[in-house]
Amino acid sequence: MTDVAQAFVPGHVTGFFTSDPDPDPTKAGSRGCGIALSDGVVVTVRPADAVSIELNGEPIAMGAVERVLDTLEAPAAVSATTDLPLGSGFGVSGAMAFGTALATNAAFDRRLSRNELVTIAHGAEVQAGTGLGDVVAQAHGGVTIRLEPGGPQDNVLDRIPARRRIEYHVIDELATDDVLDGETTALTMAGKKALSEVVQEPTLDRFMRASRTFARESDLLTARVRDVVLDVSEAGGSATMAMLGETVVALGTGLTDAGYDPGVCQIHPAGATLEPDPSM
Repeated sequence: MTDVAQAFVPGHVTGFFTSDPDPDPTKAGSRGCGIALSDGVVVTVRPADAVSIELNGEPIAMGAVERVLDTLEAPAAVSATTDLPLGSGFGVSGAMAFGTALATNAAFDRRLSRNELVTIAHGAEVQAGTGLGDVVAQAHGGVTIRLEPGGPQDNVLDRIPARRRIEYHVIDELATDDVLDGETTALTMAGKKALSEVVQEPTLDRFMRASRTFARESDLLTARVRDVVLDVSEAGGSATMAMLGETVVALGTGLTDAGYDPGVCQIHPAGATLEPDPSM
């Protein structure tokens, strides 16, 4: 057991998804497609007498992280830092869950495989109601197409090969659990249609078009997001809504060209990683 371990997990924006419940949370999840971001979350884990969780220096309750620590039987202090906002479609809860699993595995010498850790973090987030597929995508990086729901033991993945600048504009939060706990039939039908279109033409431009259609057909598109997406389109760019958040994501300089002052990052080609010993 080491004194401290640290992991970096990329942020993740989902363009479209399905909702695929299962009594086993490690088999539940979603199909869909999204982009891993170079802006992400750094998670530090230290053994402690009692569990504590902080985000950007402030105490926070996060069920997915608590479940990961419980599964790994690890009383720990978890501290995370990120420039990404919580509740705005960037997969911060998934990043914290998987980052906690990676760092706890190292700090407590649990000797579990990466796939085992993905399964634990994915199941914890599903149980917490904060996400259905971010963890699997964040573990792999790039533009990941999730062809089947569930953790890595069930999930069939493909990728869209791409290296692009990504811009994002955050308007407000959306409550993920409110959407996932509601009626998801229409959402899932729209997600299946979008997935089929991207599988037939696995390009970033096709992903953006399918994501915009999904946002409309799933009835998740808000008026404020729609207006920004239209602004980007009128400026010659391509943008869509990040699921689940009132956030607009654009390729290249789409938001900048439309007159916004966006966050800027890149597609992160690699998945989550352990970082060098932070005490060194």
